[in-house]
Amino acid sequence: MASWPATTARSRRFATHPVTYPPLDLPKLVADDVWIVDSGPMNVYGMPMPIRMTVIRLQSGDLILHSPTRHSPDLQAAIERIGRIRHLLAPNIAHWSFAKVWQRAVDGSILWAAPKLANRRAVRKSRLRIDREMRDNAPAEWRDEIEQILIKGAGFREVALFHRPTATLVLTDTVVNLEPRKLPAPMALLMHLAGASAPHGGAPLYLRALILLKRRQAAGAMRRILALQPARVIFAHGAWFEADGTPRLRRSLRWLLGRP
Repeated sequence: MASWPATTARSRRFATHPVTYPPLDLPKLVADDVWIVDSGPMNVYGMPMPIRMTVIRLQSGDLILHSPTRHSPDLQAAIERIGRIRHLLAPNIAHWSFAKVWQRAVDGSILWAAPKLANRRAVRKSRLRIDREMRDNAPAEWRDEIEQILIKGAGFREVALFHRPTATLVLTDTVVNLEPRKLPAPMALLMHLAGASAPHGGAPLYLRALILLKRRQAAGAMRRILALQPARVIFAHGAWFEADGTPRLRRSLRWLLGRP
């Protein structure tokens, strides 16, 4: 694994918050052509929440930024040393708020969005320019390297990516795995009750309710994902599954698929 660059002053300012995964706002190599960028904390209904972006380098040298986190010139420069930033992905109906800043900062970038994201009032109000909508299959730009699977719920859409060369699965909110030791006590209890607590996190209860309204479609998508046998599973919030990705993901999906 490559060494991490030194933290910037901006990163150090946020690194003191226990909920996050420093060093922050820097690309960290996790597999060949796959990096994560840990960031945050974000304020979600008054609770501090860590957030994570995944960067994938295609064989062409172009980069995919999956669920962009906060932008800074230093972070952009560090990512551009890896490759050309080409594709910005807003992969579900919640993870889009930083995309507009990256869109303005990166000339020639293409913003891909989960289905129905454009219909959200907040998105329309922001005047976010959505260039292309993501589907239940990968576009020509990355279909030779990445599987793309759409997970549907009632009023919820999330697009999962599976990077074939490294068997890396990239999700957003369908797994949340927040570590109790890093959370304020009331939040730790709430996340435990919501089913989003490490080491066996899963979709929080409100999201489970939406997904279960479309259980058949969602379960089918998740079975397709498990059949790919991911070695690691990256997601936006909490301690991601660095190893034993398939059995750990299967355990986190018991609420949807039942016991094997």
